[in-house]
Amino acid sequence: MSVAGTIKAFVVWTAILALAIANGGLREAVLVPALGPVAGLVASGLLLSCLILLVAYLTLPWIGARANGTLLRIGLGWLALTLAFEFSFGLLRGKSLAAILDAYTFSGGNLWLVVLAVTALAPWLAARLRRWP
Repeated sequence: MSVAGTIKAFVVWTAILALAIANGGLREAVLVPALGPVAGLVASGLLLSCLILLVAYLTLPWIGARANGTLLRIGLGWLALTLAFEFSFGLLRGKSLAAILDAYTFSGGNLWLVVLAVTALAPWLAARLRRWP
């Protein structure tokens, strides 16, 4: 992939990051109070997964990637950036590694692992939805 394509993929990831932060605010302010902690986490995880896939679908033509290998590399890049952000931000906030890793279970309705899988596969899935070869 070209340097321009890589930069575009990074810009899209920053948009996904902003949506994830907004989703967290919505979860804490609206979903959990209205639905309870378990249903709120489930709804938040499903919403974020759908948003990530939608962003990938809408931005894929702009990024300009069509080859399966490139699409998977973009998704794995988004996954790596997300994990780096999550661990760095968590540690900077004083969270223990155990507390950070607790999000990587399905306990209490947490769908974070699903969100990560969707993040990694979103460009490839979006291309399939667009019926690209």
